[in-house]
Amino acid sequence: MIYKPVKKAVAIEYGKNPVPMLTAKGQDELAEAIIAEAQRQGVHIAKDPQLVALLSQLDLEGEIPENLYVAVAVILSWVYWLKGMEPENFRKKTSR
Repeated sequence: MIYKPVKKAVAIEYGKNPVPMLTAKGQDELAEAIIAEAQRQGVHIAKDPQLVALLSQLDLEGEIPENLYVAVAVILSWVYWLKGMEPENFRKKTSR
C-alpha cells in the first residue's frame, strides 16, 4: 500500500467583514498555488492541519462558524503580532 497525504490549504480574511471569512481553499496543486500566491503577497502562513481540515469543509466566502472562533483568533493574533499590530485602545487598557 502506498500512502500519499493530501496537501490542503485555506485562506481566511478578517478586517473587511464583521467575522472571519473563508476566501480560498484547495488541495494538492491548488493548495500549492494558494500557498505560493500567499508567499508572493507577503501573507503569513500558519501550519495547523487540524484547523485546515475543518475550514476546508466550509463553503467559500462563508463565515467561520463560532465553534472555530478561538482557533482562528489564535492564528489572527499571531499574524497581528508578526505585523506589529495591536488592538485599538490596547495601550490605554493595559497601562492602568
